[in-house]
Amino acid sequence: MTDFDFRLSRNAFGRLVFTSASGEVHEGALPVRAFPISAADEGLSLVAANGQELAWIDRLSELPDDTRAIVEEELARREFMPEISRILHVSSYTTPSNWTVATNRGEATFTLKGEEDIRRLAGASLLIADNHGVHFVIRDLHALDKVSRKILDRFL
Repeated sequence: MTDFDFRLSRNAFGRLVFTSASGEVHEGALPVRAFPISAADEGLSLVAANGQELAWIDRLSELPDDTRAIVEEELARREFMPEISRILHVSSYTTPSNWTVATNRGEATFTLKGEEDIRRLAGASLLIADNHGVHFVIRDLHALDKVSRKILDRFL
């Protein structure tokens, strides 16, 4: 386990406050994942409001429980990326098309503007951007059911 020489807390407005070992205080600090999809819990940076890196965290699990809880809470507030578990319906195999999908946050419907809005990531992961800029992730293409994979194959 790595020792960390900083402290995290929240101010009265709910903003993250980073306090270094020397007592330097940065309000509005943000945790940023280096690899948000392929290694979400590895390689996090705590950055100041001006973008300056304050601390590097190799693994989220190395943080003390109370600090890890604050970091996870802050990440959850900032990140919204529903994970698609099944493709229920696609209005057309040409774009733009309306997709209805089952996600870890419930059923969602979005418009895919173009095939270029589906990006392959490391391994068998895909990132799909809808017409409003919301990103949906498919962590493992091979874990989808046969019908969903068949629909995706038409767009890949």
